[in-house]
Amino acid sequence: MFGAQDMCMPVRKTILSGWLLRLVLTEELFIANFHATRVSDIITMQAEKQGRHPVGESKLKMYALSSVYEIRSAGIFPNHFTFSSVLPACAGSSVLLHGQQMYCLISKHGYEGYVFVGSALVDMYAKCHDMHMAEKETVHGVVVKQGLLTMSYVKNSLMDMYFKCGLFDEGALLFNSIGIEGRDVIPWNVMLIGCVYNENFEEACNYLWVMKRTVLSPDEALYSTALHASTHLAALDQGTLIHNQIIKSGFSTNTFIASSLITMYAKCGSLDDSCRVFEETENRNLVCWTALIAACRQHGNGNHAMELFEKMLANGFKPNYITFVCVLSCGHTGRIEEGHAYFNSMEKMHGIIPGHEHYACMVDLLGRSGQLDEARRFIAQMPIKPNVSVWGALLGACANYGNLGMGIEVSGRLFELEPNNPGNYVLLSNMYAQKGKLKEADLVRRSMAFNRVRKEPGCIWIVVKNKTFVFTVHDKSHAKTDESYEMLKKVE
Repeated sequence: MFGAQDMCMPVRKTILSGWLLRLVLTEELFIANFHATRVSDIITMQAEKQGRHPVGESKLKMYALSSVYEIRSAGIFPNHFTFSSVLPACAGSSVLLHGQQMYCLISKHGYEGYVFVGSALVDMYAKCHDMHMAEKETVHGVVVKQGLLTMSYVKNSLMDMYFKCGLFDEGALLFNSIGIEGRDVIPWNVMLIGCVYNENFEEACNYLWVMKRTVLSPDEALYSTALHASTHLAALDQGTLIHNQIIKSGFSTNTFIASSLITMYAKCGSLDDSCRVFEETENRNLVCWTALIAACRQHGNGNHAMELFEKMLANGFKPNYITFVCVLSCGHTGRIEEGHAYFNSMEKMHGIIPGHEHYACMVDLLGRSGQLDEARRFIAQMPIKPNVSVWGALLGACANYGNLGMGIEVSGRLFELEPNNPGNYVLLSNMYAQKGKLKEADLVRRSMAFNRVRKEPGCIWIVVKNKTFVFTVHDKSHAKTDESYEMLKKVE
């Protein structure tokens, strides 16, 4: 415990201010009894207002930001410890104005050149998704000017910033500038995550195999990212090869990787392999259970998904927000009573407030059973404003059962909420056409052209020698198009 005289020293004041802000940003708020200073009185008072309960993460971040101004008004001037602690709160709030204000204070006090402050600035701009402002404030320039680019963690943060701002080439350029010998596992992780974030899934898998040819060994996070990439490609062969490397590396018992494997096999069409991975995982956690429930639901085995949910509850696991989305989305089972029971248990038994996804699942469940009027009443009673997922579920049900009147009303709401979604126009046009109202159907199609809404053509892809080839309708862009069509003629 610090004494009152010690607390009056300027150095101790600034260190304390940074320490207190770090404390505020932890998962739960533990307030030390620093009654000798006005700053501690402020924080202690706020903690008592919270009733000594854990404070919500968003509230903590906003509280950390407000504490900076309280610290300054108390006569304690922030230093590099303070700023490196509060910048993550600016990033977490995703409000760029907060970060701009902190940047002004940092410049005013001359702390731009400090390593941890520079790294935190880069991270803040990346998470606020504003590359223009990052360039305006010349974060990269400041890093270079102050000689911080040689610091590996600063360069990693810069890479992450570029990737999250959609500037993949710039991030890849930084990665390549490191050199193979200078890379540890972290920049490889950042690179793979950047590939996945920018939907360069094939490149992500390729980077894994490039890394394997070095002296480094991938960790569980890198393997999980690579599995995520192969999942998006629906490349079962690629995923199986990664699984083989995971077994050789000794990560097969890792629950984090196990859940990724369950999802990968399910998305690649092999539910049996998903179940096998689940059964072979000894210390299953909630994520593993949720992944398998989602896998069964995706393969149309909703009844088994509900059985797994009940088994999960019997094993003492408490479902979370995502788990309920997975189990409630088994609308094709037609088990309305069970669906209502699960939905009602969310808040009453598990303390989870239903979100738009859960309401959309319930509308889909009612709609698939033909209870369109009941689904419409359910939407009218929602305590939150229905969004596109809720109205979209009802529109799909209207199309399935040919309820044109309700379909016109629902599509009108969707045109207001998402005017650029071609699926809504197509569904309404098809409903008109099925009722023999071809003029109205043509009018809807024309309105798509008038509003410059274009339906993307469907596509298929094949993998040949670990390379993915994508084809669309009437696609003749491939170098071997003529040979392909000649082969089709022979098959016919």
